[in-house]
Amino acid sequence: MKQNTKTLQEDVFENLPVPSALRVMILPAVTSQLIVLIYNMADTFYVGKTNNPYMVASTSLILPVFNITLCLAGLAGVGGGALISRLLGKGLDKEARRVSVFSLYLGIVIAAVFSGGMGLFMDPLLGLLGAGENTYQYARQYALCVIVIGGVPTVLSNVLANLIRSIGRSREAGIGIILGGVLNIALDPLFMFVLLPDGQEVLGAGIATCLSNCVACAFFLLVVLKMGKGSTITFHPGVGLAQKDSIFAIFAVGVPSAITSFLFDLDYVIIDKLMVSYHDLALAAIGIVLKVERFPLNVGIGICQGMMPLVAYSYASGNRERMEDTIRLSRKLGLVIAAVSVLLYELFAVQFSHLFISDVQTVEMASQFLRIRVLATPLMFLSFFTVYLFQAFGEGRIALFLGVTRWLGFNIPMLFLLNAIFGMYGIVWSQATADILTVCLSFFVYHRYKPKF
Repeated sequence: MKQNTKTLQEDVFENLPVPSALRVMILPAVTSQLIVLIYNMADTFYVGKTNNPYMVASTSLILPVFNITLCLAGLAGVGGGALISRLLGKGLDKEARRVSVFSLYLGIVIAAVFSGGMGLFMDPLLGLLGAGENTYQYARQYALCVIVIGGVPTVLSNVLANLIRSIGRSREAGIGIILGGVLNIALDPLFMFVLLPDGQEVLGAGIATCLSNCVACAFFLLVVLKMGKGSTITFHPGVGLAQKDSIFAIFAVGVPSAITSFLFDLDYVIIDKLMVSYHDLALAAIGIVLKVERFPLNVGIGICQGMMPLVAYSYASGNRERMEDTIRLSRKLGLVIAAVSVLLYELFAVQFSHLFISDVQTVEMASQFLRIRVLATPLMFLSFFTVYLFQAFGEGRIALFLGVTRWLGFNIPMLFLLNAIFGMYGIVWSQATADILTVCLSFFVYHRYKPKF
């Protein structure tokens, strides 16, 4: 099994033409991201079938907090995965194994701490998120299932997916994520409309999500076991502790990844809080839009996830031509998909919104919001793409600078500014306005600080 793993790494990272290597790495990553999006939207879709906007609003309130668990997974998974690819590019296989062990146990510990904290401080946190009299109980049920109980398997499965992808096994990483997503889609209606009584639909959605993430985690554990003792990805502490430089490198990339992901979700929380000041229908509408707009964004993230190990390996091995070809083709693919998405959303905004709720006022408002928000899609892809590149290079400080500046310097201040000037629609326009500034900064930083060979 060890030899097979080594051969696969050499094929993907060294021997396959760049378009073929990207296809091998990107297709499973994009597919898994789409399934993640679909199963996240499945909860809103099925909850929307109750035609209860308060249930829809409650799941929207918890989504950013649930996504924080994925930020924690990024700390260990993105930081560890990027380093493992670079170590393999340098031929340091033993250190790569030690890094995998450290990353896995790091993910487990931080997930347990976060889930426990959410359980202990549930009430004040829900109040901070904006849960009101009509949404509080539903939000509490959902958070208990997907964060308190399901937090550790969610984080561990995502860490494993990143680490497995980092050694060229994007297919296995994608299958695990897809398995969890498909199972969640199947279990949602079973728990919501069959097993639990009326009025407990949000609880049913939470149980389905928790179970699906547990199954995905179990699948990844089986993949690691099947790869054998000689695999780069291992839980065995006997391989030893990673070197201090490696631990620093994990946090140097992982912490910026987690912080920027957290700020992304904080942006969503602030949007929800600002929308609450208008009315619950506006909150339900923006909740639908924030899910629908994730389709092209998740595709872009999948492209970045598939591209990053290839760029990291080529960079570490000194293969500049292959690295630049990988970057150029990945960027072109992402922009084409973003442009097509803008066109489709502009044409079919009402139909997309109607998928989630039949309330006429909510659909009308959501479609208007969507047509505005989607204009930022190409800009958002370019922003994320640049951050992923610097993570691949191991330049965590630059990635952190770009991420923090984007959210704390541009996006979040723009939310408050445009809300104060233009009201509810100012909130919706803030994304496109801020991302114009972000892309300009990203281009400048990349061309100034991209690695020299």
